[in-house]
Amino acid sequence: MSKTFFGNVKSVLSGDTLILASPNNPAAERTFSLAFVAAPHLKREGDEPFAFQSREYLRNLVVGKPVQCTVLYTIPTSGREFGTAKLKDGTDLPDEQVKAGWLKVREDAGRKEESDEVLERLEKLRTLENAAKSEGKGLWEGVGGIIEVQNDLGGPEFMNIWKGRTVDGVVEKVLSGDRLLVRLLLSDKKHLQTMTLLAGIRTPSTERTLPSTGAVQPAEEYGNEAKAFVETRLLQRKVKVDIVGASPQGQLVANVIHPRGNIAEFLLQDGLARCNDFHSTMLGEKMAALRAAEKQAQSKKLRLHKHHVAKAAGGDQDMIVYKVIAADTIIVKNKAGTIEKRISFSSVRGPRTGDASEAPFKDESKEFLRQKVIGKQVKVSVDGTKPANEGFEAKDMATVTQNGKNVGLMLVEAGWASVVRHRKDDTDRSPIYDDLLAAQEKAKEEKKGMWSGKPQKARQYLDLSENSQKAKIMLATLQRQKKVPAIVDFCKAGSRFTILIPRENVKLTMVLGGIRAPRAPRADGEGGEPFGKEALDLANRRCNQRDCEVDIHDMDKVGGFIGELYINRENFAKVLVEEGLATVHAFSAEKTGNAAELFAAEKRAKEGRKGQWHNWDPSQDEQAEEEAPAEAADESAVNIEKKPTDYRDVMITNIDANGRLKIQEIGKGTAALETLMSEFRKFHLSPQNKQPLKDAPKTGEFVSAQFSADGEWYRARVRSNDRANKVAEVVYVDYGNSEKIPWSKLRPMDQPQFSIQKLKPQAIDASLSFVQLPTGPDYFNDAIGFIAELTEGKRLVGSFDFVDSKENISYITLYDPKTNNELPGLNESLNKEVVAHGYGMVPKKLKAWERSKAFESYLKHLTDVESQAKQDRLGMWEYGDITED
Repeated sequence: MSKTFFGNVKSVLSGDTLILASPNNPAAERTFSLAFVAAPHLKREGDEPFAFQSREYLRNLVVGKPVQCTVLYTIPTSGREFGTAKLKDGTDLPDEQVKAGWLKVREDAGRKEESDEVLERLEKLRTLENAAKSEGKGLWEGVGGIIEVQNDLGGPEFMNIWKGRTVDGVVEKVLSGDRLLVRLLLSDKKHLQTMTLLAGIRTPSTERTLPSTGAVQPAEEYGNEAKAFVETRLLQRKVKVDIVGASPQGQLVANVIHPRGNIAEFLLQDGLARCNDFHSTMLGEKMAALRAAEKQAQSKKLRLHKHHVAKAAGGDQDMIVYKVIAADTIIVKNKAGTIEKRISFSSVRGPRTGDASEAPFKDESKEFLRQKVIGKQVKVSVDGTKPANEGFEAKDMATVTQNGKNVGLMLVEAGWASVVRHRKDDTDRSPIYDDLLAAQEKAKEEKKGMWSGKPQKARQYLDLSENSQKAKIMLATLQRQKKVPAIVDFCKAGSRFTILIPRENVKLTMVLGGIRAPRAPRADGEGGEPFGKEALDLANRRCNQRDCEVDIHDMDKVGGFIGELYINRENFAKVLVEEGLATVHAFSAEKTGNAAELFAAEKRAKEGRKGQWHNWDPSQDEQAEEEAPAEAADESAVNIEKKPTDYRDVMITNIDANGRLKIQEIGKGTAALETLMSEFRKFHLSPQNKQPLKDAPKTGEFVSAQFSADGEWYRARVRSNDRANKVAEVVYVDYGNSEKIPWSKLRPMDQPQFSIQKLKPQAIDASLSFVQLPTGPDYFNDAIGFIAELTEGKRLVGSFDFVDSKENISYITLYDPKTNNELPGLNESLNKEVVAHGYGMVPKKLKAWERSKAFESYLKHLTDVESQAKQDRLGMWEYGDITED
């Protein structure tokens, strides 16, 4: 006797077999086959002809729908049930499929059957079959029913063709929440059935049996729920498959798009999955939507995120980079210097010492970071804290930005750092983690930095403190070179430093000449003299790891080099003295030539009762005042009672890398220069004068040089030589610009008619009066560009406020004449324009002549202009007042 039951169609195995789920218990399944008929079957070794088409016809009819099934008979040995089924809309199965030609009526059907009802049904099925045959429907078409099915990706060729494309597919099986068996419908004649990983997510694993032992591995929490979530929505549904890549194991990685959207997003929103960082670079911008869905579940503490603790918003803190520890770690301080933090960049790791492929790049990566951030103002946003363990200090993991640029991202883009792979529950990560991963992949592709595999030979600095003979030789070299570019490697005390000179590949101990700073305490804080720690702190804050210039004069008995240290073109000895953290040593100060500057700084420190002078009694210095040195008299003698009226027509010919102007005075000199240059060019056009230099050019030698920009010849002086590459750096003496050119572009300038005795060099060094340009490279370059825009190609009027014969530089105020050649008002200068736009500031420490009464009103005007620029956040003031305390 037949029995009837109801079920929901979970999937279709073939054109004649259904998998049904109980309406009351979806986990309970039963297999039900349609009676009296047979369908071609899908097989792993190759589908039978029309097997897929037959199955698809039935799948489209019934998947996900309730059906009423009538069991007609059961195979005793297997328990398999056979019968008929009816949909809610009245469609009968298998009648509908036979009618469409997708099932054949079995020849042995009904041979042992005695029921009239069954025989009548069989007769109906055969009638329907004959009609389908006559019309050539479905299986009866006879040709074209074979589809080639590939069960793996096969090789890189597949990705080369299909990556980035979207194809139709059918989800054949759900193994877990993030792993599906999908049949991709590549064409009418070819399909690919392969394991597919949902791109960008990872779900907990489901219960499974280990093939090796047969043991059952239990499901992870929410693993079975994630599987069920996907099954109810995707199993045997037609989907869009967006192919993004392949896993290292050769499995397809793709976005599976349900009619309502990406199934991965729905899993994340319900707390049944976490984002998978390993797919980030494949997804690119699409990863952002998945991160947002995960955050939504975290905020609601759904399922996997039930224990999620939201990070407190730390906010951005303005800090100054005080020290670079490594490519991924810095020490920062607040502006007042009262708070110090050790910061590691979130999700970024510098080259590791223990990794043979990365270790050779440690020094280069650290130097890259040092040049970018040391001494700069940065914004720090703490993403998490790593507690102290195994001897390592606790440190904050933070996002650090400088001028709006993420410093960690800059390192990764340049190939000097890698991206940390976080644990799945680790939330202390960079907010731009996906951008970091993308930047790392690009750096690898372009073989940048440590991904190049070719580390530069490690720079070995010769320590001159260990080799007195070479130290004496180097002393003579450094004395000749004057201001030498260098790096402060370490601050030993307020006036004692370890200096690196890359140009000479040497490391030396340097002592500041002309002053004495108190002895610094030991590392344990013991010993030292009063204000020794403060002097060392100031040196660390202003000098440590900074680019600098050193001017070496002499050497002491223990191998220390004595001289001046310039940070941002300011003598640091003067800074120490001015802060009351050093005293002037009269005898050595006289030897340095900076005695007047140092004594004036010391006087200001005394008057301000700073540092060591906090208990200063002026009466103690009365006798010394009466016997003041001549230099001090000279300093005060610079005082100018009346504003100079020395106006000259000038033209700016160049602005050098230090911000110094090169000007030509328009008049007899420039007229003579035009005549000389005309003859000079004619001379060098003549074939008999195309004689190169006989020997290597010497530093300081005057030569004829061919300018690379226009190919013309100009008078020049050799500034330096690269003998290995036969390249010289020359300064064009009539215009002030410089460049590096091959020796082949140089000729002797021994013709008397072109000599500097005939016509002196026309480029004069000048600086804008009362204007100090920014020290930060970005703002400095902006300032140079702004001045160039104001002055390029213009005939200007320069008021020569003061000529420093010692430094050979003129301090000028520039004016742009009106169209009628009238001079603008005294306050309408180009100097004021530079300050007004935030590209310059009034110096905090004025020179003696700048403090003269004659310039008092103009100085006040410039100070007011500066205040307005700060208020409007223009130029260097865009993030507030950057001047250091």
